[in-house]
Amino acid sequence: MFVIMKVIASAFVIAIVTEISRRFPAYGGIVAALPLVSLLSIIWLYMQGEQTATLSKFALGVLWGFPATAVLLIIVYVALQNSIHLFLSIALGGCGWLLFLVLQNVVLDYARGIFS
Repeated sequence: MFVIMKVIASAFVIAIVTEISRRFPAYGGIVAALPLVSLLSIIWLYMQGEQTATLSKFALGVLWGFPATAVLLIIVYVALQNSIHLFLSIALGGCGWLLFLVLQNVVLDYARGIFS
């Protein structure tokens, strides 16, 4: 029953964001950029009895993924501005996202090696 409640609440948030975006694209983008999914996930984890350490690690993971997500959105934006099909734009953004995550980890490992 709890899973169904999570799905309905999450779908409701997505529906609101898409309706705002349909009427006011710029404001919809701002609302979509809010950490709604992250916060909902933290709330769901908390309600399921997860420890604070787990919630903290989750928040750090979200923070760690943020720069790559920004790269994804920049690529999608530029691709769409250049009349590239939506799904190809998303695919290119996904590739950029993955590449950025890999590079981010390589740089972090290198930095750890230098400062260790």
